[in-house]
Amino acid sequence: MPALNSWLVTKWDDVIRVTTDIETFTAVDKKAPVVRHFGDPAIIHVDGTVHRELRKGIAPHYAANKVTEYIDHIVRPIARECIAAFPENGEIDLLATYFEPISALTLTRTFGVMDADIETLRRWFHGLAMGAINFGRDAERTAICEKTKAEINEAFDPIFDALEAEPNDTPISHLLYHGMPEGERRAREYVMPTILVTLLAGMQEPGHGAANTLVGLLEHPDQMALVRSDIETHLKKAVSEGIRWVAPIGTQGRSPMKDVEIREVHIPAGATISAVIASANHDEEIYPSGDVFDMTREHKQIATFGFGPHFCAGKWMSLAQMELALRILLEEFSEITLDQDKPHAFSGWEFRAPNQLYVKLTK
Repeated sequence: MPALNSWLVTKWDDVIRVTTDIETFTAVDKKAPVVRHFGDPAIIHVDGTVHRELRKGIAPHYAANKVTEYIDHIVRPIARECIAAFPENGEIDLLATYFEPISALTLTRTFGVMDADIETLRRWFHGLAMGAINFGRDAERTAICEKTKAEINEAFDPIFDALEAEPNDTPISHLLYHGMPEGERRAREYVMPTILVTLLAGMQEPGHGAANTLVGLLEHPDQMALVRSDIETHLKKAVSEGIRWVAPIGTQGRSPMKDVEIREVHIPAGATISAVIASANHDEEIYPSGDVFDMTREHKQIATFGFGPHFCAGKWMSLAQMELALRILLEEFSEITLDQDKPHAFSGWEFRAPNQLYVKLTK
């Protein structure tokens, strides 16, 4: 697609091929917007030893067994604080006042960033997103991203200063020290591109995934009733279907290391390929009626967290966070209905969510 300076691969089997055939396709792509704007090495655009080192630095904190140790202690107080601020009339935009704050604050608090408010974090997400989606090399988007990076670097300088003096158990500390010889650490400039990628992916996307799921449930009251009848059994299914139905992140980037053909289309070596995982989730050969939210459909693998060595390292924290945020909401309010006077619309290609989610709540 010329406007994106990228080839789009959209079918399930082709997305699997492009993201898992590491002998033919590489994540290394110096032309990718994330590399141009965030710097190099960025964890999603490196392979081999560098990728393994960066991933081993950050993944342990977000492993499934580790997440269970801390997720409730972080998410529940944030959720309770959000609910306490809800207006008394029960009419509220859950995206802006519940799901996004939980998502942004949960990630940054696991990072050890304790004093950034939600408006600052929203600004960071928006600014970083302008760089990540800037396939067309738009000057205005570049300027927004550069300004945001400068603000984030300034905010993180004291965190790095503290960690370089005394390591701790946060992901940033792991990135600096994991696998390094005694007394040595990685430079902050080396790990910062990966931190920016993690901030972008983690600050809003679990919140958007939870919001997407809630929309699906609210538009299908029979399925909402099913979840409420047995949250333990059905909530996981609902979340999995919600993030398949509307994947909060759209693509994985790859580049062929040699000329290849995909469905009889020639793609030259070094080209940029966007493996559209959001489209793979709707492949009619895998998911009949894929455009329909149906948590009762036969359970199959979803593409939402990607494939291959670069599948999302934050998968387990994202799922746990989405499930817990929705569980608390359903347990707190006996009835949740869409506000028909303030309808939502889904928007975004690389990052997709409703533009708003106004509902009416009943205790």
